[in-house]
Amino acid sequence: MQDNDDISPVTDGSERPAPRIVTAPTHEIWEASAMRRWWPLTAVCLGSFMLIVDTTVVTVALPDIAGDVHASLGAMQWVMNIYTLALGVLTLSAGSIGDLFGHRAVYAGSVALFALASLACGLAANESVLIAARGVQGIGGAAMFVTSVALLGTHYSDKARGVAIGVWSAVVGAAAAVGPVFGGLLIQYLGWRAIFFINLPLSLVTLALTLAFVTATPRRAGATVDGPGILAFGVCSGLLTYALISAGDEGFARAQVIVLLAASAVALVAFVLIERRRRQPMLDLGLFRSRSFSSLMFCVTASAWAFACLVFTSVWLQSLLGLSPLQSGAVLLPLAVTSFLVSTFVGRVLHKVSPRVTIGLSLFLLAVGSALVSLMLRPDSGWQALLPGLAIIGAGVGIGIPAGGAAVLASVPPERAGMGSGTMASFRQLGQSLGVAVLGLVFQAGSGAWGGGGIGASVESVAKGVRPIELVQAGASGLSRVYVVSAVVAAVGFVLAVSFIRKPPAVAPAEPVPAASAK
Repeated sequence: MQDNDDISPVTDGSERPAPRIVTAPTHEIWEASAMRRWWPLTAVCLGSFMLIVDTTVVTVALPDIAGDVHASLGAMQWVMNIYTLALGVLTLSAGSIGDLFGHRAVYAGSVALFALASLACGLAANESVLIAARGVQGIGGAAMFVTSVALLGTHYSDKARGVAIGVWSAVVGAAAAVGPVFGGLLIQYLGWRAIFFINLPLSLVTLALTLAFVTATPRRAGATVDGPGILAFGVCSGLLTYALISAGDEGFARAQVIVLLAASAVALVAFVLIERRRRQPMLDLGLFRSRSFSSLMFCVTASAWAFACLVFTSVWLQSLLGLSPLQSGAVLLPLAVTSFLVSTFVGRVLHKVSPRVTIGLSLFLLAVGSALVSLMLRPDSGWQALLPGLAIIGAGVGIGIPAGGAAVLASVPPERAGMGSGTMASFRQLGQSLGVAVLGLVFQAGSGAWGGGGIGASVESVAKGVRPIELVQAGASGLSRVYVVSAVVAAVGFVLAVSFIRKPPAVAPAEPVPAASAK
């Protein structure tokens, strides 16, 4: 008797039963399909986690780096500033290039570039190599961050998009908060070079997931690179970012800062004129004719000040209260935990709620949380005074990041998702740079309390074990002012959000090209 599973042809003319086809149970097929559906989100979240951690972890490592490569204070500042400068210059351009050549291709290329730059940072034997490698890291990071949001926009829609953006936002918020803790552990047990070497296996996994599961979008027919626009915007944003970095150290009244701001304004005018004459501009300036979109960009900028506050919170915790990097990172955990939990929940309802409600609520919570931190800080306060306010700020961040991302993606056609996410990232980076510059001046206001050498000399005296009560009190008062200003900025954003932001018409997502068939 022949086996019914034998599918060889019958040659004697006799009939035989049809071959038995064995299929997997329906629930197993559905589960496999559902798992595959979320692998692109995993690839995006892993890359974003690596990128965001790297923006915060270096601050913890600076003293060890300086001692090992014999770098000056100015050189160490540029280890941070060159990364910020690259992000500010390239976010919008990277988003536009992703629209042209495909978001998957740009994301995969940026991950590879980030990995190579991380290797160079880890092997750097002197400050010049380290600064140059950090600049290349910033280039890869800018493209990676912008195309992350665009990939989520093209892979998911409706409720699934909200869930994806919520999970991604939770990962971003958690990465920003736990970065110092993660970095402190690596530095303590493996040395500062480990904070760069850890990116290599993470990059390889991210790249493998991207190539295996992320689908490719075709290149836009007839589209060309807006070279003049990219150049003009790069000059404008580069000069502006450098001016804000300088203003944080020297104030806005210095001649160098004024010249940089004026040159940036000239470059901005040139950029606007170029884009108005381009048939396919890098940035659709018509978007800003909408009060809703313009208000949304202001809200993105305002929410970034919450992260700028953390810079001075870390200064107060470590340099003035004497906490270790691990301890100061633990103080920020309420922000990270609430941000993660809220983002995960909010993503499930984003498609049902108007962005006016979600973004308005986010900025309201940021304003309340910042005001609470300011009210609870007293000259003799310890780190415990921060916890309730930071938890509320974390909830605001947890709502704002996914709500802002979803609103921006809904405001642009799917094929221009890179432009939308690049615009949002540029405004967020501008907001953080502006926040650090302005809040830095606010933190140091009343410089007499810091002593003749200002905050820099005061922090050096603390590092030597000298911690006079007047210095600790000045730090608490300065941090209280920082959170007051942040609360005011968030409150202004809240008013604009509830007054002008409206839900844009729904736009169907573009059909991606399967990875196997992408050219």
